[in-house]
Amino acid sequence: MSDDPVATPDQAALRERLHAVIPGGAHTYAKGDDQWPANAPALLVRGQGCRVWDVDGNEFVEYGMGLRAVGLGHAYPAVVAAAEQALRDGANFTRPSLVELECAEAFLDIVTGAEMVKFTKDGSSANTAAVKLARAHTGRDLVVLCSQHPFFSYDDWFIGTTPVDAGIPAAVAALTLTFSYNDLPALEDLFRRHSGRIACVVLEPERDQRPEAGFLQGIADLCRREGAVFVLDEMITGFRWQLGGAQAQYGVVPDLSTFGKAMANGFAVSALAGRRELMERGGIRHDGPRVFLLSTTHGAETHGLAAAIATMGVYRERDVIGYLHDAGRELRTGVEAAIAAAGVEGFVGVGGRDSNLGYRTLDQEGRPSQPFRTLFLQELVRGGVLAPSFVVSYSHDEDAIRQTIEAVERALAVYRRALDDGVERYLSGPSVKPVYRRFN
Repeated sequence: MSDDPVATPDQAALRERLHAVIPGGAHTYAKGDDQWPANAPALLVRGQGCRVWDVDGNEFVEYGMGLRAVGLGHAYPAVVAAAEQALRDGANFTRPSLVELECAEAFLDIVTGAEMVKFTKDGSSANTAAVKLARAHTGRDLVVLCSQHPFFSYDDWFIGTTPVDAGIPAAVAALTLTFSYNDLPALEDLFRRHSGRIACVVLEPERDQRPEAGFLQGIADLCRREGAVFVLDEMITGFRWQLGGAQAQYGVVPDLSTFGKAMANGFAVSALAGRRELMERGGIRHDGPRVFLLSTTHGAETHGLAAAIATMGVYRERDVIGYLHDAGRELRTGVEAAIAAAGVEGFVGVGGRDSNLGYRTLDQEGRPSQPFRTLFLQELVRGGVLAPSFVVSYSHDEDAIRQTIEAVERALAVYRRALDDGVERYLSGPSVKPVYRRFN
């Protein structure tokens, strides 16, 4: 349509080339074509601050940058400079590098409840390592997850709980149990029904719903009492809730915790951290059975760890997290005002902590709707905004937020008409789909 960003035939050709060589056309399912409307850019080529450009030169304000991995902004100068300097001295060696020690000490100076840390490249491998460590420590096989939290790992112990369980043995999937967030009695019941078999409990400290008073500490106490390991996934909360993570926010100390996403501003660095007694089982200074914990060729690439040190330094020197809350609050206020003005209360809403905002799109019956999500995304793209969420970065300034609110106002005017006329009439392509589905 005429009000879509300018797209050349090259974009369609590039999209076909992507799908010819990469399953799904992307290396992360959340970035695939089935998650975006037809008018979304096929490929991005550059980012600066909170803005990105596609292959045709169209400019967009971007949210949830790199699946929340870019917290400071694209190409943040201090981080780029640190990574560039490290690269000039070599990227990978046959023995540990000084930057490994410096990064570990910098991390543990922030996450004060942990005593040791080991770095890897993504959150999936960090969480899988935590599960392996818990099983080795306890001699037990069952894992308990919070069912409301959407992703812990691409490995079998988690994906076996989703509809996308092809290729995962039923015997493996049966080793993972689930409970609901804020439902401590349900977790206690699992421990009663599977006495002596639960190795660990894994959850995010907070998602859209805040923990009820005593909930997180109740899990810590229950795990300690039952001899299980308490694992907090702080991939998202770690550099958005408070310096030191949500565990610092709520005053709870897990046995193990995992961090990543924004800790290196988009560079591939994640961490498994925790109590020395547990972490040392993956080391060489003990007499017990060895745990092959994490051993990755690229886990200690110098430039990634240098980027992490620089990123953590910026977070310490500036009130980055305070800014994320303030910018998110300004965006929330503007979006909620637009929702009210368009008369779509009850159909569109904003939720989550201000530093980690999401939104919901409902149909005429008040049910979550992929077609209406597609419409909202489509209309935001037409306003120069890429927003699978409303998660801000340190680079989202007043101009970006103002542009976003204006794009939301225009998008909601179309949304209102679609509620009356039917959403299909306003879609320029197929609807987006859930990532977790059994068939394409």
